[in-house]
Amino acid sequence: MMTAVKEKRMLLGGEWVKRKETITVRDPQDNTIFTTVPKASVKDALDAIEAAKEGAKISATLSVFERMNIIHKAVQYIEDNKEHYAQTIATEGSKTITEARAEVKRCMDTMRLSAEEARRMHGETIPFSQREGGDNRIGYYYHFPVGIVAAITPFNDPLNLVAHKVGPAIASGNAIIVKPASLTPVSAILLAEALDHAGLPRKILQVITGSGGEIGDVLVTHPAVRLVSFTGGFETGESIAKKAGLKKISMELGSNSPAIVLEDADMTDAVQSCVAGAFGAVGQNCLGVQRIYVKDAVYHAFVEQFVAETKKYIVGDKRSDETMMGPLIHEKEAIRIEKLVDEAVALGATLLTGGVRDGAFYMPTVLENVPKGARIMEEEVFGPVVSICKIDSVEEAIALANDVNYGLQAGIFTKNIEIAFKAIHDLEVGGVIVNDSSDYRVDAMPFGGVKGSGIGREGVKFAMEDMTEKKVVQFKL
Repeated sequence: MMTAVKEKRMLLGGEWVKRKETITVRDPQDNTIFTTVPKASVKDALDAIEAAKEGAKISATLSVFERMNIIHKAVQYIEDNKEHYAQTIATEGSKTITEARAEVKRCMDTMRLSAEEARRMHGETIPFSQREGGDNRIGYYYHFPVGIVAAITPFNDPLNLVAHKVGPAIASGNAIIVKPASLTPVSAILLAEALDHAGLPRKILQVITGSGGEIGDVLVTHPAVRLVSFTGGFETGESIAKKAGLKKISMELGSNSPAIVLEDADMTDAVQSCVAGAFGAVGQNCLGVQRIYVKDAVYHAFVEQFVAETKKYIVGDKRSDETMMGPLIHEKEAIRIEKLVDEAVALGATLLTGGVRDGAFYMPTVLENVPKGARIMEEEVFGPVVSICKIDSVEEAIALANDVNYGLQAGIFTKNIEIAFKAIHDLEVGGVIVNDSSDYRVDAMPFGGVKGSGIGREGVKFAMEDMTEKKVVQFKL
């Protein structure tokens, strides 16, 4: 068990500061106090923006070599303290220690990739002679930083999803203000400590901890903030989009990810992939498998294997190396999921396994025969619940998969290349994974969705494109 920390400070205006008012950070497994962080005020948010104006000027003057060097030094600091980082993620959040260690590795990869992309952010020459009379003109375009980025990050990947905003912002020469989730703010503070140790000029990065309702609007609406990068729920994202005004917005929002299993699929692989995709990270994962559409010819065999594998899932102490699933982030979340499952069963769904809550723990749950209109099929569950449905054809599966207001990623299991390409073309999502579940991502790919799943794309290169503008330079000779 990680020892409780008396208090953590936030990085504001170039200084590590504390406040009289604090937010208590608890371990969701037993509700014990882990630490406290400052509760930032509206004035703190405004002060952060003023400091970021200076930070943006400093950041823009750093050479690419300097940016790369600072990021690599920060990665080395994380490497030297990786178990401390993993224990922090597992304590303040709901990931198992195994999942937390994997997240630390991904954070380091994301930061390294940011350093590498810094050297690859270049423009192109433009043939101005393409227009009649332009023979005596020559020119090019290049990228310049937007200035100040406001990043609002979620609880479910409290280190790597912060790195996905901080790394690209620094690599592209911006200043960034991070407002981490109030439930899991310490991991973001640790990332800031790594960059501080690496010599990043302090006003380039600030991490302010506080209530999103209190300081979020300041960051979102202030005209000096030129890009709002948000990862979280659909309703909050929609609210931000309405408030932000004339500035760039990048949003990775909710999902209700489907998987399609056809009769020619490798059944063992499909079952294992979908079980891991449904219950990894307690289902608190935007890519998590929520709906599985299985061809009628193999439906019963798939369901039987799936339920058997689900029952093997080890739920318990998240600090144990053997544990596969720990608690949800808060008991309120477990209660919310319990209500969704109970509602589906009352409407006629069949509960195959799970459906049991113990405080913040909710057992891996499998449903079938869920009727159309049940919220659990249309909304983002964000918990360890999956619904399995029988389908007659791939066309039916695709139509059902598309029949929600989300479209992040989808998976399809088939050996038929023609059918695979049909699904790739027809599924209304930002990514299609063939012969794996929706729950796969590398940090270099363009990651994002359509419909209610967001605006724009994350992934280091693509985030850097959002965090810069293009300037055209033309010479008349």
